[in-house]
Amino acid sequence: MNELRTLPVPDGLDGMRVDAGLAKLLGISRSAVASLAESGDVRLDGGPTSKSDRLLSGSWLEVELPSAEQPRTEVSAVPVEGMTIVHEDDDIVVVNKPVGVAVHPSPGWEGPTVLGGLAAAGVRVATAGPSERQGVVHRLDAGTTGVMVVAKSEFAYSALKRAFKERTVDKHYHALVQGHPDPSKGTIDAPIDRHPRHDYKFAVVTGGRESVTHYEMVEAFRAASLVDVKLETGRTHQIRVHFSAIKHPCVGDLTYGADPVLARRLGLARQWLHAYSLGFEHPADGRRVTFDSDYPPDLQHAVDLLREQDH
Repeated sequence: MNELRTLPVPDGLDGMRVDAGLAKLLGISRSAVASLAESGDVRLDGGPTSKSDRLLSGSWLEVELPSAEQPRTEVSAVPVEGMTIVHEDDDIVVVNKPVGVAVHPSPGWEGPTVLGGLAAAGVRVATAGPSERQGVVHRLDAGTTGVMVVAKSEFAYSALKRAFKERTVDKHYHALVQGHPDPSKGTIDAPIDRHPRHDYKFAVVTGGRESVTHYEMVEAFRAASLVDVKLETGRTHQIRVHFSAIKHPCVGDLTYGADPVLARRLGLARQWLHAYSLGFEHPADGRRVTFDSDYPPDLQHAVDLLREQDH
């Protein structure tokens, strides 16, 4: 029995050939996609398409998959300790993600995931997107805590992906960075791409993807500064890379050059970085909604210690 999958084209596949893009989305070979297209089982925005046609971000792909070729990366329904649902309705679910939790399953990750926690809580998410990250419209690093949204309806998935692309989503983080950035309020505009020598890291690289970070000092301590960060773009590790590039890495972020002595002194086992506010237009009615998240205990403890040591 065949399965009909309807998939919005994400930003990263804009301009890519149908066979290459759909192969990425479904995790099957390009030749398999080409065969499906030739047999009329692939449609773009409701019309027939060939394997060599170009994808357009925001368009919709429909593909009819034979059951034998259905790619599946199972999302295990496992409760996630410390993850709370901040808001839920028919279209979206907003969660407060704890540390040590990935957003979705990925090769090599055996820990808990947001999608697994939602499945365990009986929350059904949108089917749009690759099977292992259906409903996911943005992500936080496993070592970063805070508020994030997952789409429950296909309409919400498309609307939120478009909002992130058009930069109408307000994403605010608080970061504790070493030293004192000068100026205390500014913008870091520097392109980011894979690190030239270390695949697991990212770096400011000439010719990389546009990356813009706005920041403003919230509170200054002798050894560090608490800054409010607003992302204009959303690159992987963007905040961590940008503050490392200006010689003020996030406290505890040993991957990007933070001082391990300061991290131990503050009892931190990860980077001090928290997504504390997320605002966007609700897909259902367009009203502006904002969701906030308090600091988790380890981050609050570090700030309290700095305040105590400065007095």
